[in-house]
Amino acid sequence: MTPSRNAPALRYAYGTNGLADLRLEDALGLLADLGYAGVGLTLDHMHLDPLAPRLPARTAEVGRALARHGLTATVETGARYVLDARRKHHPTLLDPDADARTARTDLLLKAVRVAADLGAHAVHCFSGPLPTGTDPETGWKRLADGVGTVLDAAGAAGLPVAIEPEPGHLLGDLAGFHRLRTALGSPELLGVTLDIGHCQCLEPRPPADCVRQAAPWLRHVQIEDMRRGDHTHLPFGDGEIDFPPVLAALREADYDGLVTVELPRDSHAGPARAADSFAFLTAAEAEAGTAAPARHGTLPQEEIPC
Repeated sequence: MTPSRNAPALRYAYGTNGLADLRLEDALGLLADLGYAGVGLTLDHMHLDPLAPRLPARTAEVGRALARHGLTATVETGARYVLDARRKHHPTLLDPDADARTARTDLLLKAVRVAADLGAHAVHCFSGPLPTGTDPETGWKRLADGVGTVLDAAGAAGLPVAIEPEPGHLLGDLAGFHRLRTALGSPELLGVTLDIGHCQCLEPRPPADCVRQAAPWLRHVQIEDMRRGDHTHLPFGDGEIDFPPVLAALREADYDGLVTVELPRDSHAGPARAADSFAFLTAAEAEAGTAAPARHGTLPQEEIPC
């Protein structure tokens, strides 16, 4: 597919974890006014608390708000302290304690129900770091067991589960995604959340190549700027990523999910960041459409380094 010269084909969204100082209704109105197509909805206490009473009723309210503003959603599960008020992102699917793993699994099952009720295009999740004293094989088995349970629920809803390779986690790259996918028997609904900044941070190939290599399994995209070797989410233009080739690669892949800006440390300037991000991305996509895309051969799966 050759990107056209016309205005954006990609569907941009902004993560609510970068708008934590706004009421959800205000955040949705802002994004709609700026031209965003959707929102990355993080299940957390400030917007849609997955642990508070009346979750189905509150979810229905959010669904009506999305409809009012003409937005779609993906459901994100990366809230820092939603399950443990003292330990960031704990517990995980790798926790040595079975009850702790169940708490994370239950959160993901709630996320599936929320996503189904909202008509979201995917549910996001992650593995977590390998706990101290846990051997990798045990970690991978726990991860497969937990994700398998979530996939069973997602299958009933026809909803993709998009696991994110995260620096420092057991599943930290696309090779890890393929290991999990193979262990689970290559289920159709298991896909990947590709964070473009993470590609720049630690992968040996350029982010645009990572997009091409992930394309068959791409169910969600997160995007921000980043520097090599530094896992800090940066506003666009403050890092090292060349974005027009990345956006061209997404269009070549006919990716039609949300491309969600992920700036969780910038909530203090959320409205300005959202405006600047949309302007940057639409300009970069227009620039990508002014030149024919480079054609790259497809690497055999065993050679994929991302």
